[in-house]
Amino acid sequence: MHILIVTAHPDLASYTHAAITRLVDGIESVPDTTHEILNLASSAFDPRFVGPDNDLFHGRGATPADVLKEQRRVDRAEALVLVFPVYWWSMPALMKGWIDRVFVHGWAFIEGPDNGMTRLLGRMKGHVVAIGGADRGTYERRGYLSALNVQIVQGIFGFCGMQTSGLDLLLPIDPSSTKDGLERAYDIGRLITGNEWPST
Repeated sequence: MHILIVTAHPDLASYTHAAITRLVDGIESVPDTTHEILNLASSAFDPRFVGPDNDLFHGRGATPADVLKEQRRVDRAEALVLVFPVYWWSMPALMKGWIDRVFVHGWAFIEGPDNGMTRLLGRMKGHVVAIGGADRGTYERRGYLSALNVQIVQGIFGFCGMQTSGLDLLLPIDPSSTKDGLERAYDIGRLITGNEWPST
C-alpha cells in the first residue's frame, strides 16, 4: 500500500511534524507499505483558485499542469492522510487551496443533471489528523469537532466517495496529552495500512 501524507506547517520542529514522524513510524512497521509526504508550506504549489481554475470549473478550459501533477500524486496512493494544525477551527488555507484546486469535477466527482452524482475516489482511504490547541471539552461544547468532521470527513472525503475512518484530534496541552497524541499517531499509521481499517 502507498500512503500520501499531506500537511501544511512551516516549522519542521512543530508538534505537527512530530506527529507525522510517529505516523510514518507506524506505517513503516507494516511490511509492504510506502509513503510520501507533501508539505504544502514548502511546496511550490500555488493554492490560489484563479482564472484557469474557474474556467475548468465551468468546463471552459484544460486542467492546469500543476493541478495535473498533484492529481497524479494522489492517484499513486491508496490512502490519503491530512495532518494539520487547526486554524480557526478548520485546516490551514494552504491545504484548503490544494483541495479546492485538485479535487475537481471530472477527477474527484462527476455531477450532472441527468446522472446525478458519481463519486470517483472510492478506491481510496482517507483519514484526518488535526492538531488542536484547546481541551477536548472546548471542541465538543462549541461544536468545533463536529464542524471539522462535517467539513472534511463528510464534505470532502465522503463527497468524493472515499472510505474514511473519521478524524483524530490530537491535543498536546500538557506532557501527558503530548505523549498520548504521539502514541496515537503511531497507531494511526498502522491503522491506515489496511489490516485494522474499520468497515464503513
